[in-house]
Order: sequence, then C-alpha cells, then structure tokens
Amino acid sequence: MPTPKPGSRVRGSQSGRPIMALLDLLGRRWALRILWELRDGPMTFRALREACDDASPSVLNARLRELREAKLVEQREGEGYALTRTAEDLGAMLLSMDGWSKRWARRLD
Repeated sequence: MPTPKPGSRVRGSQSGRPIMALLDLLGRRWALRILWELRDGPMTFRALREACDDASPSVLNARLRELREAKLVEQREGEGYALTRTAEDLGAMLLSMDGWSKRWARRLD
C-alpha cells in the first residue's frame, strides 16, 4: 500500500484532500504511537521498538518508511529516528489532544 499523500486517493476518500491523507497515514498500525514515542527526542530502532510494546520489526520498519516518505520522521546518523520540524508541529496538536482525552476520561467516570 503506498504512502498516503495529499492530492491522491486514500483509504476512505477519493477527494485527495490533505486531511484525508493525514488521517489515512496516522490511522495505520503503529504510526501514531511512533510519533508519540519520538516526541521527547531521537530513539534508536531497538529503543523505539521497546517503547512500542515490541511491535513487529517488519511492521515498525514499514511505518518508519512511510513516515520518512511523508517527511514526518527522519533518520539521524548516530542518533536514530527523530521527528522532523513538520512532525513537531503535529506533536504539539497531539499533546493538546492528550490533555483533552484526559479531561474526557474524567468526565466519563
């Protein structure tokens, strides 16, 4: 399955809208978790795999490839995988969602 890109058809949408491409990419297994785990800085493949509950190496490699193609993750020599500046902006939005989800969870109790 190709990496979702704005302007192209993606799962659930024929429109090519950027938001639909993003939702397709982030909805793939382990994609959001990888971005979340990299929020505090670079990680080696091994550390990232452990942080992702020992995700399958083949699935983790596939997601990392897609996230690199989407310019959300980069591989830094000697440091491992890291978020790009673009992904850091997305990470700020995810942190807001984290706060919202905690408030939501309290309201459900």
